Amino acid sequence: MSRKITKAVVLLSGGLDSTTLLHFVRKKLGCRAIYALTFNYGQKHFDREVRCARWQVRHLAVREHLVVDLSFFAGFIGRSSSLTSRFNPVPDYAAIRPEELDQPPTYVPNRNMILLALACAHAEALRAGRVFYAAQKQDYYGYWDCSAEFVRDMNRVLKLNRRNPVALHAPFTGFSKGEVVATGLKLGVNYARTWSCYRGNLKPCGRCPSCVERLAAFKANGAKDPLNGC
Repeated sequence: MSRKITKAVVLLSGGLDSTTLLHFVRKKLGCRAIYALTFNYGQKHFDREVRCARWQVRHLAVREHLVVDLSFFAGFIGRSSSLTSRFNPVPDYAAIRPEELDQPPTYVPNRNMILLALACAHAEALRAGRVFYAAQKQDYYGYWDCSAEFVRDMNRVLKLNRRNPVALHAPFTGFSKGEVVATGLKLGVNYARTWSCYRGNLKPCGRCPSCVERLAAFKANGAKDPLNGC
């Protein structure tokens, strides 16, 4: 990938990782024409996320920001994920059994493949050629669709396109959450305008898997999380 790119689609949830990626694509890769996509797939914290995503795209003067309604998906997958099911509460990180950590209750079945397929279709239509998403090496738990192997094999499929191929980029796949935060701090990311808590209440719970990982990432950098004050 060249150091400077002209046009790209970026998946932007409004969370810590995707917001850092948005700044990375704009400031590090020098991309001026960014087309951001935020998906509502029925996640409990969507309202909190999307507010942050909208603030970030205004701050960076992103070319276009689409909020895509896939809220039906929560019903489509039933009770399989605590991230979307109203019947299954989001667990504290401490309550997740060790054997569940490679695919915890917050895993959403096949989510990234579906969202990325839509993003790649959008990029192909725009002739953007590049899609960025913020997969990273989770420190405490893991999802198969955030792995380097997943990105590699998705690109193998995308190369079959005969006219306007799209490449998937995930520059943080080898990064810990702490390394993502370190990158964002250098890029001047306003982390007070990001949201990570899976529960989506007025304040972060500090106990769900995403909160635990986020707090540890700031601590690893000797920094305070502006949302938690610690």
